[in-house]
Amino acid sequence: MTDTPTAAPLDLPRLFHGGFAGLKVGDLITPSPPRHIDGCVICAARARGETYIAPGLGGIDPPTGRPDRVYLTSDREYGLFHASLAWYGDLYVVAPEGTVERSEEDYFETWCAPAARILSVYTRAVQLTMPQRHRLFRRWGQLEAAAARAARLAARAEKAALAEDGLR
Repeated sequence: MTDTPTAAPLDLPRLFHGGFAGLKVGDLITPSPPRHIDGCVICAARARGETYIAPGLGGIDPPTGRPDRVYLTSDREYGLFHASLAWYGDLYVVAPEGTVERSEEDYFETWCAPAARILSVYTRAVQLTMPQRHRLFRRWGQLEAAAARAARLAARAEKAALAEDGLR
């Protein structure tokens, strides 16, 4: 079992879920099978269990490690991206139901829960323009690079601590 941080709903920011269109306030969002849109290179990579690598930007939207959970984000732009993958999907403001865990899968702030209740519809029929996608993918690459730098620094610090312990 991992030590994944959990949070009480009152401790969480406003959360979004980008998904299938047509849901309404009060509906319960539960885990669904992975989606695939014909012609979507990101979806095709995810279906193969791979992460799509965007040239110059890095990995985009890896396959989910928790198909039994609903993913929620505090990043509106990231939520819009997922709504756009649902083919004119909608972006919802949601409240988690059940135990909430911080997801370590995404570079954007993301949580997962067994389900989420729709509090309001933020945007219907989401379509991202190419400039919006490029801006999001640029942020994605920056977050991935920052995570890689942090991992390198942690590894260096651990190596230094082990070396120091070896000298004692």
